[in-house]
Amino acid sequence: MKIIKNIFKFIGKFIIWCFVVSIVLVAVYKFFPVPLTPTMILRVIEGVADGKSVGIDKDWVSYDEISPNFFRAVISAEDARFLRHNGVDWKAVEAAKKYNASKKGKKLRGASTITMQTAKNTFLWQGRNYIRKGLEVYFTYLIEPIWGKKRILEVYANVIEMGDGIYGVEAASQEFFNKPAKKLTKREAALLAAVLPNPRKWSPAKPTKYINKRASFISGRMNSIALPKD
Repeated sequence: MKIIKNIFKFIGKFIIWCFVVSIVLVAVYKFFPVPLTPTMILRVIEGVADGKSVGIDKDWVSYDEISPNFFRAVISAEDARFLRHNGVDWKAVEAAKKYNASKKGKKLRGASTITMQTAKNTFLWQGRNYIRKGLEVYFTYLIEPIWGKKRILEVYANVIEMGDGIYGVEAASQEFFNKPAKKLTKREAALLAAVLPNPRKWSPAKPTKYINKRASFISGRMNSIALPKD
């Protein structure tokens, strides 16, 4: 009995420790750049395992150093209700459930918001399981009130994977368009947003017919997208 009691005591302390660390990290990242993410580290490890040399190309830039075109493009492509939900878009979740139930055997539709993607990309690993999804929701509801919409977009833009070893809009803009993120045109921003579902497969510099079509759709929605003021 004493052993079992000690085990539960250890588990309880570990959970409290993880809870405290998570809050501290979120508080720190509200003001300071995110230096590395689990995805960045795992991609390097995967590259070593596959005998490839995969580095980490990233360059943190502030919100004001990023073209508004990029923010409007990613909101158009990934989360049109970004300013209207509190982290999880439950309307999109229900719509996705109905769609997936009626389209069994076909590609599933997700309902991850930009806040959820930011939580996952900043603190967690890639993959699909209930533990990771639960942690994603936890961090989502943690960063929404602490960071606010503008900071969430800033972090998202700087940690998002945009190619093999390429992270963030600044590195992607330099790599694919030879210009800083602040000077991205509407079309270039739409192309970057269009490849986000699979940035290691598609390239905004060499768009396929599908990516061109998707970019045109995104571009057509951008004018109606409002950006956060804080």
